[in-house]
Amino acid sequence: MSIKRADGITESERYLKVLCDRTFLSLWSYSGVYRDQISGGITEGKEVCDLLVVFENHIIIFSDKDCQFPNTDRLALDWNRWFKRAIQKSADQVWGAEGWIKKTQNRLFLDRSCTIPFPIDIPDLSTAKFHLIVVAHDNSSRCQQELGGSGSLMINTSIKGDAHYVNENDDVPFFIGDIDPSRTFVHVLGDTSLDIVLGTLDTISDFVSYLVKKEKFLRSDTLVFAAGEEELLTYYLTNMNEESEHDFIAPPNFDKQTTNLVFDEGLWEEFSQSPERQAQVFADKISYAWDGLIESFNKNLMEETQYYTTHSDVKSNEILLRFLAREPRFRRRNLAAALCGLIKLAPRHMLATRCLCSSSPQEPYYVFLLLPKVDWMTYEEYRETRRNILEIYCKTVRLKFPDAQHIVGIATETGFDNGIRSEDVMYIDTTDWTDEDAARVVEISEELGILKSINMFSVHDQEYPLQKPVRQTIN
Repeated sequence: MSIKRADGITESERYLKVLCDRTFLSLWSYSGVYRDQISGGITEGKEVCDLLVVFENHIIIFSDKDCQFPNTDRLALDWNRWFKRAIQKSADQVWGAEGWIKKTQNRLFLDRSCTIPFPIDIPDLSTAKFHLIVVAHDNSSRCQQELGGSGSLMINTSIKGDAHYVNENDDVPFFIGDIDPSRTFVHVLGDTSLDIVLGTLDTISDFVSYLVKKEKFLRSDTLVFAAGEEELLTYYLTNMNEESEHDFIAPPNFDKQTTNLVFDEGLWEEFSQSPERQAQVFADKISYAWDGLIESFNKNLMEETQYYTTHSDVKSNEILLRFLAREPRFRRRNLAAALCGLIKLAPRHMLATRCLCSSSPQEPYYVFLLLPKVDWMTYEEYRETRRNILEIYCKTVRLKFPDAQHIVGIATETGFDNGIRSEDVMYIDTTDWTDEDAARVVEISEELGILKSINMFSVHDQEYPLQKPVRQTIN
């Protein structure tokens, strides 16, 4: 059954879907998910959330509320009314959705009549990680009018629960802290921060990593004040922890006696206009070819238009495509550059390959294969031959690099301007590789001379590059 995805009901929900499709990609992002309920003897759907993302053990639940900010000339009253409708009720919705999913994992649907099951498996609850996000609109102009600045909601972790409702005489509105410290953390994005966060962290891995580390940071013993979400994001993007991951590490002048951290306005503006960030944006352009490749596979899978597949069901194919979609933006840049570079440089009449290693046992090795289409082959023969050769090359990689547990192969035609373009993707799991498996591959690879022809291609690049990357080929 083909998968038909909803577009959202309101204009803001449709816009959220566009942003989420770009960040999480279409196979893992769904607007208007429903749960079944019985009413008058008839099964009908009740909306669980405005948008749901499921990827591996991550479940991201969005609630989108476009509530008009009142204007009674009493700012505290206006804020309290807007906060209750736009944020508190949305928080209740995402907590409710979280509870429903935990209670009945297999009763989610894509349509109100509850006939189209949610196509992605909900992860085991013992390992599942829930990320709850409220998108609250229509506060920016009033915030700018009253306080100036970008209009982004400010962050103050000393504010918890009902303390978000302000007193007309003493308190200042437009601050968000912890909606309910006893429950799953709720991230609140406004008009300004929504575009910045989803536009900057535009892969599932980059986005989730930020949410996890931000939640830990904001629920630590340190009191955090930030002029906006974008200021927090800037600090995160410009600091690395000991594992070379972006993180909210302590600043150089931080000591154990320090209990407050302040992130002033202007950090994001300075960062976004810096030469380093501009160089990163320019270098990342090629990485979106990797997104396009994934979406090409996603489209054929969801519309049931694959040329060939060993598994007809969505869930089996989704496991393969996860490897491609799990890659963060920086690694997508290198992968896309390697693939596009091979297509650009390889002779049109010759078979060409590249192999890229993984940086950890969980990451796959990649094999890129280009095979020219010859006139004496039918198209069906060509596609079958290409798949067979790709499989041999993938398995031969395991012989040459014994630490390769997961191998993903991608094959296509030679040349950019050949008038046709098709792609094959293949996954080889070698975690249970046996001596008999190796012996069979040795025989074939030696017969075809493949083992000696495989070289490892690597790219030594910088996330914020100001110089050209160094590429190496390792025999």
